Amino acid sequence: MKKLLLLAAFAVFGLTGVNAQEDNSDSSSQTSKGKWLIEANTGNAMLGSTGLYLTSVDGDTAYNIGLDGGYFIMDDLALKAGLGYGGSSAEGALSTFSYRLGAKYYVNSMIPVTLDLTGASIEDANENPMWLGVGAGYAWFVGKNVSIEPGLRYNLSLNEDFTDEGVFQFNVGFALHF
Repeated sequence: MKKLLLLAAFAVFGLTGVNAQEDNSDSSSQTSKGKWLIEANTGNAMLGSTGLYLTSVDGDTAYNIGLDGGYFIMDDLALKAGLGYGGSSAEGALSTFSYRLGAKYYVNSMIPVTLDLTGASIEDANENPMWLGVGAGYAWFVGKNVSIEPGLRYNLSLNEDFTDEGVFQFNVGFALHF
């Protein structure tokens, strides 16, 4: 399912126009001070997520929907916040509300590096996860206002009562810049 979603996203964004990477040289690039960023990322069902995912195993469907938004306080540096909601079709399944606060810096206006705090509130849970995440990737600008950003991320657990294990993940982000 993830491969199909990724393929569909590449097809849709590929039709939006030619690669605008060369257009980043002017003072009004996608990552300039005063611009806004809205992004959706592929998610990970293992932790609180502001991303998108849908999985189905043996008739049990798990989902999450979320978005991140940010504002560029200076060229190439955005402060970000995100929200997400997820659940499952399994009997007795709990719902999860997730949040994220952090920063994203674009090295040379095309290599995003992130640092953020992600947490989740799980319905009726005694313990909730909290993660410190760091990631890096590449921003491929496929249009004047659209980028596809594959990247790697490591999430360090900050609540050892929930889990003491970190989570390493590969994400693909889809961002709108305006």
